Amino acid sequence: MIEIDFNKGDGLVPCVVQDIENGQVLMLGYMNEESLQETLRSGLATYWSRSRQELWKKGETSGHYQHVKEILVDCDDDTILLKVVQDGAACHTGHRTCFYRTLEGEEVK
Repeated sequence: MIEIDFNKGDGLVPCVVQDIENGQVLMLGYMNEESLQETLRSGLATYWSRSRQELWKKGETSGHYQHVKEILVDCDDDTILLKVVQDGAACHTGHRTCFYRTLEGEEVK
């Protein structure tokens, strides 16, 4: 098994989340070793919340779980890509993806 390098980012690595069915990028989160282990154990995406300083299972409060189908690691072993089946919206604003605006602020349809 590949060893993720959690030492480069103060114990956290970026985690890109992609819809396995259509390839849409849904969100960016951060993982530490504990959240990765919980994701592997449960099959549900679990992150480290930098604002709350605790583990955060996506969907615990909203019901919008991310069912992990595949985990990929980048060439430097310091970024994770989760391919998921997304229940409902990925963004806390209610949008399917967190990337729903252009740089000018216009909403993408």
